[in-house]
Amino acid sequence: MNLSFILLIAAGVVVLAFVLWFAAFFFVWLRAALAGAYVSPITLIAMRLRQVPYSLVVDARVTAIKAGIMLSVDDLEAHYLAGGNLIPTVQAIIAAQKAGIELDWQRACAIDLATKGSGKSVVEAVRTSVDPKVIDCPDPEKGRATIDAVAKDGIQVKVKARVTVRTNLDRFVGGAKEDTVIARVGEGIVTTIGSADTYKHVLENPDRISKNVLDRGLDVGTAFEILSIDIADVDVGENVGAKLQEAQAEANKNMAQAQAEIRRAAAVALEQEMKARVQEMQAKVVEAQAQVPLAIAEAFRNGNLGVMDYYRFQNIQADTDMRKSIAQPEEPES
Repeated sequence: MNLSFILLIAAGVVVLAFVLWFAAFFFVWLRAALAGAYVSPITLIAMRLRQVPYSLVVDARVTAIKAGIMLSVDDLEAHYLAGGNLIPTVQAIIAAQKAGIELDWQRACAIDLATKGSGKSVVEAVRTSVDPKVIDCPDPEKGRATIDAVAKDGIQVKVKARVTVRTNLDRFVGGAKEDTVIARVGEGIVTTIGSADTYKHVLENPDRISKNVLDRGLDVGTAFEILSIDIADVDVGENVGAKLQEAQAEANKNMAQAQAEIRRAAAVALEQEMKARVQEMQAKVVEAQAQVPLAIAEAFRNGNLGVMDYYRFQNIQADTDMRKSIAQPEEPES
């Protein structure tokens, strides 16, 4: 009795689980059928076995069918398995259709996959193609508030621009994004200011910057079409030319001082060399003077010099020393 009761409960649980499992498929199938986006139960079971969220696929198909866009279950399932976002992609096609923009399913899937992981979405791309967006140049989030350039007269000019762009869906896949547009616009601004003869020309005609930048065709190869470039702010910066001249003068002064120091060191070295040579000559004189007594002694030994001759030599030498002492002035007592 107890065993039969247990088996009955187990059978009831199995039946209940099957009913709930079937009910999940049934309600999804019923929702699709009532919305005119019929999906066969076998297809739902096959998607469940492939671990595809069949409810999400059905919801995306219902949304598309209600908007008059015919999408098959296979297309939706393939895009999901490729890592795409079903609902945003369908919403992007609907938005493009309402705005009169030609956008088929394959291109929408490509745009959705291209924006994956970039913080963008296919819906935003379509929205930007309808409603243009404004990009600040430079990007304040990168830490720079203005684009700085120097005119030919050496005066620095600081410019802040705003670029209005519209998404070009034909070039969105593989096209450069906002960073490239900002970099190209910045390069055009720097080139325009650098070619100006004076900073006054830039201040008088700031629209000249916009015209020159637009004429360069900066949106080539990007995912956007540049509609306008507006100069939001123009300021005068530092006198870079004067600072460069000052730095050059300081460098020239340091170079001249270094060359003068080299010449002074060479003169000091030559002076020391002359002093050394004087000491050398004095040493030779002392050496020669030391030979005189030896020569006198040798003359005595050889009989070439007599005693009277030697006394006469001593008298002459003493007389010479006396004359020298008389000729020299007396030093004052300290």
